[in-house]
Amino acid sequence: MDFVHDLHGALHTYGYLAIFVIVSLESAGIPMPGETALVAAAILAGEGKLHLWGVIATAAAGAVFGDNCGYWVGREFGFPIALRYGRYVRLDERRMKLGQYLFIRHGGKIVFFGRFVAFLRAFAAFLAGVNRFNWERFFFFNAAGGIVWAAVYGSGGYLLGKAFEAYARPVGIAALAAAVVGFIVGGRFIRYHEQALEEEAERALPGPLVPPKEPGGK
Repeated sequence: MDFVHDLHGALHTYGYLAIFVIVSLESAGIPMPGETALVAAAILAGEGKLHLWGVIATAAAGAVFGDNCGYWVGREFGFPIALRYGRYVRLDERRMKLGQYLFIRHGGKIVFFGRFVAFLRAFAAFLAGVNRFNWERFFFFNAAGGIVWAAVYGSGGYLLGKAFEAYARPVGIAALAAAVVGFIVGGRFIRYHEQALEEEAERALPGPLVPPKEPGGK
């Protein structure tokens, strides 16, 4: 209850700035209640204390800004850190190469739909940077995901009021059922076919693990 009270207090006091900061920090990889802040701000918009389009635009801008910060950190510093310490979280060289391969094949989907999954919402941008996913494509899919996410949850909070806080996740999942099913199927496929995928990645990226390169060899 203190958390909810503090969040509402921040939104009442700082308004759009609070939305932008909270969503940006979460998107950059810092644990913050970005989705909750968006819904709470949308409820305030329904009460006439904020403007809905301002809430949606601010949340989308925060998502894009924070994700680009996370992407930069992952691109500049992520690979050496993962290579040196990844083994402590079962991220060995074969799995790192698998990650490179999956971003080559499905990077846009991971970036777009990651906005709707709690863990990926905070780390998809960082992982995209680590794997040197093309920045122009990253920006396109990231912006599209951020705008759709802000519009879905912002409009839902505005229309359903405080009741949406209890149903935000089911409503969001229902609205994005196809994406969720895709993630479930993809997750199960990776779980049960990880070795085959690692072998496929090895054939596609033979030799020792090297830092991913951006298109054009950068």
